[in-house]
Order: sequence, then structure tokens, then C-alpha cells
Amino acid sequence: MSEKTSNETLSENIEEYLEILYKLGNGKQLVKTSNISNNLNIAPGSVTQMLKKLDTMGYVKYSPYKGAVLTEIGLKKAKSVTRKHRLLEKFLHDILKIKKEKVHEQACEMEHTLSDDAERALCQLLERPDECPDDEELIPACNFSFQTCEECMERKNEEVEQVGNRKENLISIVDLHEHEKGKVSFIRGDYKVIRRLMDMGITMGATISMMKIAPFKGPVEIAVRGSKLALGREIANNVFVEIIPENNNDGAAVHG
Repeated sequence: MSEKTSNETLSENIEEYLEILYKLGNGKQLVKTSNISNNLNIAPGSVTQMLKKLDTMGYVKYSPYKGAVLTEIGLKKAKSVTRKHRLLEKFLHDILKIKKEKVHEQACEMEHTLSDDAERALCQLLERPDECPDDEELIPACNFSFQTCEECMERKNEEVEQVGNRKENLISIVDLHEHEKGKVSFIRGDYKVIRRLMDMGITMGATISMMKIAPFKGPVEIAVRGSKLALGREIANNVFVEIIPENNNDGAAVHG
């Protein structure tokens, strides 16, 4: 099985499945066939056939009678599609003033034709948003191998193409499980956001340990550089990490 390229064109149907798998499983958890069927309003038999196809393509690992989980390749593609969709929702609502209940359907129709260049321009126009308006879901980090949004802003379009895409799948710290650890690899936002996080000790390469996650989008409690911090979601949404495996002793301790 060959690895799929980031710019491969997929059918709208496949992208829709990848998007729902990302939303329901947060990119890491197995999603039941029945949950996919209910969310897409499609017969379970049709869902099973599509999951088998996605398994053959290498985008998911399908377990009969259980469900499917995204592979590393599938997760990258799902994040890309989801990011475009949620940026479009933000644009439709904030710029075009379309009602929240209508932006989802409209974004679904537009996301498949949004180029990478248009996506980057849209992100800059919206000033690097962190959540979409429809259901206040987190907008995934971009796929460019920048460490901060400030680096992206300083680059011209032709220079961005030379930067290349990330090799790792990043997640926001709000998606870490309790006691899970991650290495800071991308910080979203303008200079003020970056400076605020740096003042807290949250810098590139720092190890973050998730201590406690408050329900209903409440604050998260983390440990970083020997200190414990409580972060509101609006700031925590902007810190993205590479997960540190539990058996990785190099990242097990919090950096001092």
C-alpha cells in the first residue's frame, strides 16, 4: 500500500466519511458503524461497504461489527478536509453574515473545491480562528511545517511551497487525555497570543502533561516546566502538540 499524497483528490463521499470519523473519534478512537450511520442518515449496510473501501485505500482500520479508526494517513486527510470546512463556516458566518444553522450545509458544498492557497488566504483573512461558529468545534492546525502563525504571515505564497507539510499529526492540548503528554510543536495566533503563552513557559519543544479537563468546555489544567497552570479553552485551543508515547522515557518527565 502506497502512502497517499496530501494533494490527492478524493470524492465528496469519501471526504464526508473521513470528516465524520474525525469528528466522532477525535482522530484517535474507534467509531461505531451505527454512530456513522445515524450521523450521516445512511443505512448501516452502506456504511459498512464504505468503511471496507476506506480500509483498502489505507485511510481507516476497519473491524467488522465494531467500527473503524483513522490511520495516520487517513487522519492527515481528515484534518485537512475538516479544516477547510470549518474555515469556510467561519467565513460564511463572520464575513458573509449567513446564519449559523445554514453555514454547515453551504460549507459542505464548497470545501471540496477550496485549494490550499485559498485555504491559507482564508485563514489569514479571518485572523487565524480557532473555532467554527456552527457547533464551536476546534479548527485543526494547518498542515504547513511552521512553528507559529507569525512565520506563515511573513512568507510569500511561493516561499510557502518550499516549506513543505508536517510529517507529524498534531492535536490541540484540549484533545489530550488526562495524564497524557505531548511536545509543543505549533502555536497558533498573533504575536500577543504567542507572547502570552511564552510567558507561561509554553514554548516550542516544551513537554505538556494533561492533569485535568473540566467538562462543558471549561479550563484545562496542565503541567509544564515544573509548574501547574489552568488555561481557558480560548487560549488552550491554540497550542498543538505531538503525543509522547507512554513508553518514551525521554518525554516522560516534565521539563524543568
